[in-house]
Amino acid sequence: MPDKIFIFDTTLRDGEQVPGCKLNTKEKIEVAQALEALGVDIIEAGFPISSPGDFESVAAISAHVKDVTVCGLTRAVEKDIEVAAEALKKARHPRIHTGIGSSDIHIKHKFNATREQILERAVKATAYARKFVPDVEFFAEDAGRADLGFLARMIEAVIKAGATVVNIPDTTGYCLPHQYGERIAYLVNNVPNIDKAVISCHCHNDLGLATANSIAGAIAGARQIECTINGIGERAGNTSLEEVVMVIKQHQSLGLYTGIHTEHLNPISQLVSETMRVPVQPNKAIVGMNAFAHSSGIHQDGFLKQAETYEIIRPEEVGAAGSLIVLTARSGRSALAHRFRKLGYEFNRNDVDVLYERFLVVADSKKEVEDADLKSLAHQYEKETATV
Repeated sequence: MPDKIFIFDTTLRDGEQVPGCKLNTKEKIEVAQALEALGVDIIEAGFPISSPGDFESVAAISAHVKDVTVCGLTRAVEKDIEVAAEALKKARHPRIHTGIGSSDIHIKHKFNATREQILERAVKATAYARKFVPDVEFFAEDAGRADLGFLARMIEAVIKAGATVVNIPDTTGYCLPHQYGERIAYLVNNVPNIDKAVISCHCHNDLGLATANSIAGAIAGARQIECTINGIGERAGNTSLEEVVMVIKQHQSLGLYTGIHTEHLNPISQLVSETMRVPVQPNKAIVGMNAFAHSSGIHQDGFLKQAETYEIIRPEEVGAAGSLIVLTARSGRSALAHRFRKLGYEFNRNDVDVLYERFLVVADSKKEVEDADLKSLAHQYEKETATV
């Protein structure tokens, strides 16, 4: 039986940390309800103590969603935890997400503390959060660069203090996939009480490895992945939800699955892009406008013969409008004939050979040949052949 990977969406918290992406409460509720319909398991709704607006949004989302866990972020500070607990009061399934730095870089330069002092604060915060909610997630910030022995001690201690989920963030996107996977595996094999908590991956994309690292973590034993729609987030962004979900769906040999309704992926991508005012790059995997577009003649010919030659995902599977045959100077006769047929023209091979030479002249003068151009070519050709 495949193991479920819980999808923890932090679009409304980590994703909103992108400059210019601040949402009002109404917009946050709209995105949260779309995330619930998508099938995410946990929504990190915000950082309640950070501002009155964030507190209001977490409280409102808690009241509006029903079947999903609502999570509020805190520092390892009692006041933060109290405020988060208050914001989450109306949530059916509340979770407090608290934590502290785990790497020596953070311990020394961010907290000016010792490992033992940090360990004490981690345990204290976790135990305090458990007084308010039964579901507490602990994040060991910068775990990607932490000493493994100390990280294991920290994770064992917070689980003993009541953590139900332990988050192992690659905060700076530093790890290579095999390194991140090895960190998760080390915790699985060296933390005696690890079976009493879910291990979570929270990977950043500074080196473009967030998705790969998250999948490596899941293979090694993590059962929660923290991600955002379109991969938006701090600096270079977070793990892309649509990418990890489709990797897991495509590679069933991993023995994993998610509860995501993949046909909602493109619609929610567009919603988040429009609401947060962040365009999706055209070549973005799964949801980019070119994800199912074919312009090379070799690719177009293969695709028209059998779609699976160049598409491993069906567009409708992820809620995309469909595949596109884009006509450029690199396109071949097969694609040209296909587009003419779609426009209602039935040309034989000789006709297409003649039209193709004319098409190339047009294609060399512009980036993309459009239907209006093809109609003009067809009209002129029919006019010429009718007089012969």
